[in-house]
Amino acid sequence: MEFPRITLIVWVLACLSGPVVCYPNGKVKEVCGSMIPHHGYSSQHSPKHTITVDKLEFRPGDHVKVYLSGPLFEGFFIQARDAENVTGPAVGSFMLVDQRISQLLTCGHVKNSAVSHTSKSKKTQVEAYWIAPEDAPKHVQLLATVVEKYKVFWVKIPGPVISQPNASPLTTAGLATQTLPTTQPVSYITKPFNASDCGSKKFCVRNPLQCNPEAADCFFLSFKEDGSSVLVEMSGPSDGYIAFALSHDQWMGGDDAYLCIAEDQGIDINTASLTGRTPPVLDLQNALEYMSWRLADGLLQCSFRRNIHLPTYKGRFNLDAKYYIFLADGETSEDGPIRKHYRQPLITNGMYDVTGSPKDIGGSRSPLLIKAHGALMFVAWITTVSIGVIIARFFKPLWAHSLLFGKELWFQVHRLLMMTTVTLASISFILPFVYRGGWNYRAGFHPYLGCAVMALAIFQPLMAGFRPLPHAPRRQIFNWLHWCTGTTVRILAVVTMFLGMDLPALNLPDPWDTYTMIGFVAWHVGIDVVLEVHSYCLVRKVEILEDDRIQILQSLNSAEAEGHTFKQVVLIIYICGNIAFLIAFLAAISQV
Repeated sequence: MEFPRITLIVWVLACLSGPVVCYPNGKVKEVCGSMIPHHGYSSQHSPKHTITVDKLEFRPGDHVKVYLSGPLFEGFFIQARDAENVTGPAVGSFMLVDQRISQLLTCGHVKNSAVSHTSKSKKTQVEAYWIAPEDAPKHVQLLATVVEKYKVFWVKIPGPVISQPNASPLTTAGLATQTLPTTQPVSYITKPFNASDCGSKKFCVRNPLQCNPEAADCFFLSFKEDGSSVLVEMSGPSDGYIAFALSHDQWMGGDDAYLCIAEDQGIDINTASLTGRTPPVLDLQNALEYMSWRLADGLLQCSFRRNIHLPTYKGRFNLDAKYYIFLADGETSEDGPIRKHYRQPLITNGMYDVTGSPKDIGGSRSPLLIKAHGALMFVAWITTVSIGVIIARFFKPLWAHSLLFGKELWFQVHRLLMMTTVTLASISFILPFVYRGGWNYRAGFHPYLGCAVMALAIFQPLMAGFRPLPHAPRRQIFNWLHWCTGTTVRILAVVTMFLGMDLPALNLPDPWDTYTMIGFVAWHVGIDVVLEVHSYCLVRKVEILEDDRIQILQSLNSAEAEGHTFKQVVLIIYICGNIAFLIAFLAAISQV
């Protein structure tokens, strides 16, 4: 796996997605007004860094030296604003002291009105000169945003207020005195959620359907209407994030998402918008209230309240309509947005109104068409083809004189099973293309091997249609080619199934799926060996005449016809075993 290349691609996509933008070079003009980094996380409280100046009085044209210092940090953004209106535009301009670690930015129409970092290099202090303009307000306050690392930052750290001589006393109405929070306060959940009201008072989505949210091995999501708002509870085993989304269809994109993201000091609860298959764009203000969380024993839980109707500019869906519900989990990234979920999200089988009558439902982590694809392939390559091959190899002498519709019984059964295999495989082969709407480039070698299997599976019966007569000179060549093609396609089919079982769209339980498939291969090879040894032992009992070829052939056929009871018993056992393996795989698919 080309991990560095994948990491680079994820980083580039994250840097180009919506407002969640990476700015290690400090060119952050987009945040001139809010001073809030577009990192998709909430700012910290109680800043560790301080701003100081070399004097508290200034006149227009004066140079005031500004110091920003504190524990190691990567990024910063410094502005001066009217102390009586700190939400207004930047005031004055700056001059650098060290161009290696700081640079000037133009905010609005004021040139050099902000200072920011030039790289992510660690630093403990920054110095710059603020130059007072001719039209400077009577009182000016220095403000700074400091980024310790991607997820940890402080917004608008208040600095000292400097004033012009003989200025009237400062009114504190607009004065910045503390870090401005970007989200509602978050509290701690004292005990885990429960599912006792699911279906009666709460609308619940559970995976598996019997999920108890007090346990750390299942996923739980509930909605409880309370007046004009809805209380949401979400729980699941994760040390990264858990999330759900409301969608108008069963495809990712254009959705309303809600995420609970584990961080160093707790859990960050955010809303986000999903656009196509790009990383979610976390909102700076998420319109959630009464947020709380709990993280214990590998179980991540969070809850919040949201109004049923919100202004359209907030980008949230109204909750009194029907949607598909997605439930996902995954890992977080130390340097940026969350990583893509490592398995297929749970998707409800229908559209639901979470404010309607309470329901207790589940869903599937595998789309129905992909389930059908896997089920048909298992039927074809575990059952029909395997039984058909065994019958052709070992039961031809046994059923040589039994006819069905004018043909030998073994041949009719073999042909029926082989054509069934090709039909099932052909239908199954089309389903992923219907689901994806094209080629799936994220499925590794599985689709390529699948195409090879399908091509050989179709070629095999076509070749059989042109087989020479039994005693024709080219019949032996045909037999070898037919055997080689059949054996190759069966081996490739097993390898393809091995690769497909763990793909996110199906993702059968691991390592159960691998061990079960190995068990099936061992079962088939074992039965094949038993029948080969049995046939060899019969042949050894026959006296072979050296010079009469026809008598040799008759002797061989006579030997193979012996012990038919044993062969029939083995065939019944083999069919029962194959059906048992098939049922195990189909049951696993139904539970995904």
